[in-house]
Amino acid sequence: MIEKLKDWCPPKGWIEIHTIDVHTGGEPLRIILSGFPRLSGNTIQEKRIDARSHFDKIRKALMWEPRGHTDMYGAIIVEPHSHDADFGVVFIHNNGYSTGCGHAVIALTKVVVETGLISKNEPITEVKMDVPSGFVRAYAELDNGKIRSVGFQNVPSFVQLIDHEINVPELGILRYDLAYGGAFYVFVDVAQLGLKCDSKYLNQLIDAGMKIKESISRSVKMKHPNDPEMNFIYGTIFTGEALNRENHSRNVCIFANGQVDRSPTGTGVSARAAIMHAKGDLKIGESIKIESIIGSTFTVKLIASTKFGNYNAVVSKVSGNAFITGSHRFWLDPNDPLQSGFLLK
Repeated sequence: MIEKLKDWCPPKGWIEIHTIDVHTGGEPLRIILSGFPRLSGNTIQEKRIDARSHFDKIRKALMWEPRGHTDMYGAIIVEPHSHDADFGVVFIHNNGYSTGCGHAVIALTKVVVETGLISKNEPITEVKMDVPSGFVRAYAELDNGKIRSVGFQNVPSFVQLIDHEINVPELGILRYDLAYGGAFYVFVDVAQLGLKCDSKYLNQLIDAGMKIKESISRSVKMKHPNDPEMNFIYGTIFTGEALNRENHSRNVCIFANGQVDRSPTGTGVSARAAIMHAKGDLKIGESIKIESIIGSTFTVKLIASTKFGNYNAVVSKVSGNAFITGSHRFWLDPNDPLQSGFLLK
């Protein structure tokens, strides 16, 4: 009987989607290998718009329940538009489509090197990808054929606002910084709320993070130097003391529709490094290790200063590791009233 179940195939007319699942520092990534319709457009941004405009039903089916959950994250592999890129990526989550994602870059690099899609070269195997925020170079560090860590050189990161204040309903006046690291983030010292970057305060952090994001989105205009598609606040990042004294500090990122990053947030630590550099707390060539809400870590190192439009920007390298957790073949039954998924929060 079990053998018959193993050999069963869905009826004609069902959609089949094949994925590999991975986690980076506890943050999930569902990599879509096949079954997603071919996206139109010459650039990754154009493909991202096509996915959002015409195939959002499939995003919801894969990110939302019953196949996913509130905090699921995904990546659609597409053709690159840069001559040097190995592939392109469109990032998806519970509320739509993000512009940059460090934990996903680390996970994708681990998968394409571990599975042999890109040949292993010791001690460093380079992986190049086009993402909505730009061109990203990632590096798998190998020792005797084993991937010990994965890092990536992020797009330029810059600070738009430092030490500004806003009066947030129910929370009062808060000081914050606003910076870009592949997406725009608001940074708030969690001590202002009388909380800690700890899972026992998770619901309060989600509630406060969304209130802060909404308030600043209404009152501040994002100013990306060349791409208006980037001009929105992706998330609120609370900063606080590290639980492990060997680490610099802790990040908790509340993004999308109340989604909580289990990792320290790759693009977020890049944006934070830009803030610290602007304040004189982190110099070019220096690095720090930042914890997540579950204690997993990313190391961020400032490797260069640069100009990005009118901004004084920095280029950073973010390092961590990822692990493959499984492979899935999902089916969408056209007669299933819940085929597009749902979220219960």
